[in-house]
Amino acid sequence: MQFTVIIPARFGSTRLPGKPLRDIAGKSMIQRVWEQAGKSAAQRVVIATDDLRIEEAARDFGAEVCMTRADHPSGTDRLQEVAALLGLADNELVVNVQGDEPLIPPAVINQVAGNLAANPKAGVATLCEPIETLEALHNPNVVKLVTNQQDIALYFSRAPIPWPRDHSVSDDTELPNDQAFSRHIGIYAYRVRELNDFVTWPVAPIENTEKLEQLRFMWHGVAIHGVRAIEAVPGGIDTEADLKAVIELFE
Repeated sequence: MQFTVIIPARFGSTRLPGKPLRDIAGKSMIQRVWEQAGKSAAQRVVIATDDLRIEEAARDFGAEVCMTRADHPSGTDRLQEVAALLGLADNELVVNVQGDEPLIPPAVINQVAGNLAANPKAGVATLCEPIETLEALHNPNVVKLVTNQQDIALYFSRAPIPWPRDHSVSDDTELPNDQAFSRHIGIYAYRVRELNDFVTWPVAPIENTEKLEQLRFMWHGVAIHGVRAIEAVPGGIDTEADLKAVIELFE
């Protein structure tokens, strides 16, 4: 199995300006992510950015960098541009690793790539983890995933799904014990042909409603493979508090 990891890195961040270059125990956040991705089985790890400051920093620590346009409407559009600039063939596999996850386990990068390679009828693969609290189930920022018995996604939603009809979940104090709920983890593997198709499609109605890009693939009949991650995946860094907590872990 061969695959390329692409790490998108944008300088602008409302809650954490200059996020990719913020220091984590002597190294920038983007370097930490790049080093974790480099421990995977990927044949190539590329940082994708539209910012010259990130490009310079990445080249200084030895990374391959691909400069992209600044006007992409989505992260998937940016990924497709990189695949095109790298000259990747339609059947090649690309794993998108978020640039704000310095603790991403290399094993899950290998897992999502391997899952896509092993499921030729799927165009995209992703991962999930158990939802363990009512708060998370009802949080619209926690994306829920329901799959079928072949581990193909039936739907992604910000709403609590599947809805347990016989439980008044809004009044319960704990999750129903007869239903497992899954939280989507934002790591993806793609076949390049699906990325090329994605950028030719308009925004799908369900994508526009939920504000979830992966629903555009589903709208057009592309199968998305999804299973539980083999290791816990720490969340990304979005705030100063998140950054402080990760710094303390490294120190």
